[in-house]
Parts: sequence; structure tokens; C-alpha cells
Amino acid sequence: MIAFLFMGVSITLLPFMNVAAKYLSTDYPTTMVLWARYTGHLVFMMAMFMPRRGLGLLRASRPGVHIVRSLLMFVSTVCFFTALRWIDVPTASAINFTGPLIVTALAAPMLGEKVGPRRWAAVGVGFVGAMIIIRPGGAETHWAMLLVLVTALTYAMYQIVTRKTSTADTPETSITYIAVVGAVLSSLVVPFDWVTPDNAVDVGLFCLLGLIGGIGHYFIIRAFQLGEASLLSPFAYGQLIMATVLSFLVFGTFPDLWTFVGAGVIVVSGLYITYRETHRKVTVTRDQPSSGT
Repeated sequence: MIAFLFMGVSITLLPFMNVAAKYLSTDYPTTMVLWARYTGHLVFMMAMFMPRRGLGLLRASRPGVHIVRSLLMFVSTVCFFTALRWIDVPTASAINFTGPLIVTALAAPMLGEKVGPRRWAAVGVGFVGAMIIIRPGGAETHWAMLLVLVTALTYAMYQIVTRKTSTADTPETSITYIAVVGAVLSSLVVPFDWVTPDNAVDVGLFCLLGLIGGIGHYFIIRAFQLGEASLLSPFAYGQLIMATVLSFLVFGTFPDLWTFVGAGVIVVSGLYITYRETHRKVTVTRDQPSSGT
């Protein structure tokens, strides 16, 4: 129940971060939004864990792996926040959920995992769903949608690297590295694009970006520590509902019919892959010889 609570909080908070990023992108450069997201995240991690862990929070068994993972996460965020300047949050979120499909497709060549024809079919159907949303060549197509596909790809690579390296470091260390790398990189460029906020609402939103991002991603990690991934993963699609509601309330926008259809196809494909993953693990466990007497 605690795992479900953590997951529920995270899927509620993260759409707020994306909506705030889109709102701020109207008047401020994307570099400022990125800087606020990662710097605030870093401040939150330091305030929460430094008093207890000290500099040991940054001590990692394989720091190079953490840097690579963090760079992939940073590129993913850059592409997603940039895309939000031109497309609505529900559409971007729906396309981004092709990430689990990409993980399945890359698991075979990069991790040596066996991917059966059913899961390959689900991957193919999921990408058909993405094409329904993007509608290449149609009037509603925007080049920024391709940036969201890059977001999904880089985030999938981030997950693959995480699974391949199986680092033994704590989640607190892993998520702090993400914040450090993002804060350093964004701080290098933000002085050239700086626009001083001129009202308290914008200042508050900039402060909330990092706080929400830090809490949301930390709660996801804690949820998967305490609960089964096969049970928790489907709840991530709840972000689509929250993103749609918030986008309507803040911007007055609502996804069209084809976006709903495409999102539905992606969600069904993702849920089926989750089911097949669970079924495969149960079968492997059941086939293993017992070591009892």
C-alpha cells in the first residue's frame, strides 16, 4: 500500500512539473526552465540527504556509469521541455510513453534478452499508435513531436544502461548524480539566456519545478523498492489523465480524437508488454529446480 501511495503521488506531481514548464516556456528560454528544474532538484536532494549522508551521498562505486545515465536523462529532458514550447502536454506525454516499447525493442540486442513474437507485435502496434498521434504529413503534425520521440529513445537508453550495469549504489546517490549533472550543464548556458522573472507567480513556478521533479522521481524509485514493478508500472499511465486535466484547466486545450486513439493504442501495447514480462518471469521461476530438501 505504501508503494502504491508513493506511485500515486509521483504520477500526480510530475504532470504539474510538465505543465509548469510549458507555462514558463511562453515567456522564458528553455535553458532557464531546465536550469530551474535541475538546480531545484539538486537543492532538494542536498537538503534531504546531506545532513545524514554528508559527502558520502556522492560516493559511487561506478561514477562513470552514473554520469552516462545522467547525461541520457538530461538530453531526454532537454528534448521534452523544448517540444513543450510548441505542442500540448497530453500529446507530448502520450508520445513519450513509447519509451517502454523502445526498452523492449532494445532489450534483445543490448541486453541479450529473448523477445518473443508477441512482444515484438506489441511494440509494432505501439508505434502505430504513435504514428496515429503524429500523423506524418498531416495538418496537425509538428516537428517538435519528433523531439518527443528522441525523449522516449534517450530515456529508454537510460533505463537500458541502468539494467545493464546493475549498479549497487543507493537510489539517493543515483538520483543526486542526475541532479548534479543536469544542474552543472544547464548552469553553463543559462547566463547567456537569462531573463529575470517579473512577477511572483513565475518565481514560484521556477522554484517548484525542481522541487516537484526531485520529489516525483524519488517517489518513483521508492515505490519500485517497496512493490512489484509489474503491479506498479501500469499506474504510470495515470499521468496521461492528470496531464489532460491540467492542460485543459491551465491552457484551455484538449486533445483531439486521434490523439486519444493513438494514446489508447500505446497504453494497451505497454500494458500487454508488462503482462508478457510478468508471465515470462513467473514461467522462468516456476521452471527453476527447487533447492529444498
